[in-house]
Amino acid sequence: MTSPQFEIRPSLIKGEPADAYLHWTKEVMRLESLNPVVTMDFYASNDGVLCGVEEVKALLKSVLPQNDSESSVETLESEVQVWALQEGEGFVAGEPLLRVVARYSAFSLYETSICGVLASCIGWATAARQCVRAAGDITVIGYGARHIHPNVAHILDYASVVGGCSSASTVMGSRQAGRNPLGNMPHSLPLIFGDTVSAAQAFDKHISMEVQRIVLVDTFKDEIEEAMNVAQVMRDRLRGVRIDTPKERGGVTPMMVKEMRAKLDYMNFRHVEIYVSGGLNPNRISEFRENSSPVNGYLVGSYISGASPNDVTADILEIEGRPVAKRGRLPGKLDGPRLDRII
Repeated sequence: MTSPQFEIRPSLIKGEPADAYLHWTKEVMRLESLNPVVTMDFYASNDGVLCGVEEVKALLKSVLPQNDSESSVETLESEVQVWALQEGEGFVAGEPLLRVVARYSAFSLYETSICGVLASCIGWATAARQCVRAAGDITVIGYGARHIHPNVAHILDYASVVGGCSSASTVMGSRQAGRNPLGNMPHSLPLIFGDTVSAAQAFDKHISMEVQRIVLVDTFKDEIEEAMNVAQVMRDRLRGVRIDTPKERGGVTPMMVKEMRAKLDYMNFRHVEIYVSGGLNPNRISEFRENSSPVNGYLVGSYISGASPNDVTADILEIEGRPVAKRGRLPGKLDGPRLDRII
């Protein structure tokens, strides 16, 4: 994956998404002339796949003290340090994912946002990784954008790719992840044309060849019949077909895929790939593998987008190098041999 670029909104830099008590705390400390160097560790409540650390890094680079005429490099080095696991690494519950060493007021307003970024992105990336593992060497594409608020859909797509998906469905999300979007025509196109073959031909006529020709074949007729009709017309220009049979008609089954593959092969359309979608999750993906169904790609939506956030906790564990902790926690920074310095 190419290095992602994250837009850090001015409202975030101002600390507007922060819990109000963090603003009150910062004001009290200012009036009392208190601003010690603290070590804060961030860790998750459950095992998972780390995602969000690159966005957090971009935020902290925007707000932590930078070298200027009044601050020597040596001073900044001694006060500001950020350590983290790498994006996409697996971790266990309680393991430090991120460590910030800086004067408290320099980053206090971002604790809420850092926890939220990590919690949500970890949840999505972990769910994607579960699907990818279930699929084995078959590609998985993130298709969850329509199940989530558009303001964060691109982050969902990015997290899906961090979790192992080969790409995602949206333009913005795929760009965020450094991939090309992958998809097909929606049901609306054949419905408007009144015929799947006519819709596929129009798509092929007008859309750039950079876009792969994957045709939806469950709109009007039997899925296998429509796949054969489209293949006979488009022939070598057809990359693949997608089956998205609704649950009202039993959904996509392993046997349906096997039959379609056999008939496509019999008619010498061995190059035509078969993609499946519709309520997929690791268990359903495993069913296709266990039945040796020749699927070329799984499009997974709500299982990834609906993943619960993996709660992330932030604790101050050192103040001016002195171990501290609230009751119930052990004083001193957590054991983090896998952490690498990122700032």
